[in-house]
Amino acid sequence: MTIKQIYKLAIEKGIEADFRGEKEIKEKIERAQDRYEKMEDKEKEKFDKEKLENPYSDTRIHYGEKDKKVKKVLVGIDIKGSELLLADKMGDIDLVISHHPLGSALAGLDDVMDLQIDVLKQYGVPVNIAEKLIEKRMSEVARGVSSANHNRVVDIARLLGIPLVNIHTPCDNLVAKFVRDKIEEGKPKFIKDLMDILYKIPEYKKATQTNAGPEIFVGNKKSRTGKIVLTEITGGTEGSPEIYEKLAQAKAGTVVGMHMSEKHRKKAKEAHINVVIAGHISSDSIGVNLLLDQLENKGVEVVPCGGLIRVSRN
Repeated sequence: MTIKQIYKLAIEKGIEADFRGEKEIKEKIERAQDRYEKMEDKEKEKFDKEKLENPYSDTRIHYGEKDKKVKKVLVGIDIKGSELLLADKMGDIDLVISHHPLGSALAGLDDVMDLQIDVLKQYGVPVNIAEKLIEKRMSEVARGVSSANHNRVVDIARLLGIPLVNIHTPCDNLVAKFVRDKIEEGKPKFIKDLMDILYKIPEYKKATQTNAGPEIFVGNKKSRTGKIVLTEITGGTEGSPEIYEKLAQAKAGTVVGMHMSEKHRKKAKEAHINVVIAGHISSDSIGVNLLLDQLENKGVEVVPCGGLIRVSRN
């Protein structure tokens, strides 16, 4: 495979797993194309043209020839300078893949959060309310990442001559769909039943060995799950803490997520919503693994690092 083919495959798989459906994603891309066509030349120069084909602004090729053949990849949930030095020392790594955003993808993290609006709508939150709360949070995230040294890791990759890609929301979509399907198949009535379902997933089972497995943040094992919603797994980063009251009004009983701040946890508790946190790195690993299985099937050798709990389902 080439770098471009890997990148394209990731986007395709992300769209297939996207809770919004392929029709909505197509319309999102068409809206971006329409905006671009109406821009003046000066605006077009600043526009991120990747948005004309890729709906996920937190997923980008940062360095490397797109047509370069890839036989072996080094993959991590987080890639820093140390992992790039490792790739350089190994000598036979054709591409380094990070899950978490880097460079321009980190700067564009807020843009993918509109996914949360549609997910909340599907779970019964009025779209106008979801939109206002998530847009407020998107502004906060945009300001929060604006101070980051976005290109630090990208610069190291460039100086070492190591191709670098990061794939974020497509993998988060994959794990969100995977976990949702497992939960719907298991039909848990109590939180204990829900935890049992999660513990059977290899990445979560392995994470428990390092005290990083699924945890109950609000509620207990005897609590009834009610309607289970997955609003905390994909969509860039944490949404608005004000959303839990609206989810309760939409008859949500339990939120399943990757991670949750104390502020968000308190708001969920006030809204009488159970919270089960499956685990951040372990959840990320599931999504990345589902994509890596596709690469392995096409003859690409995978070397895990940077926190990735590698489980092959081939």
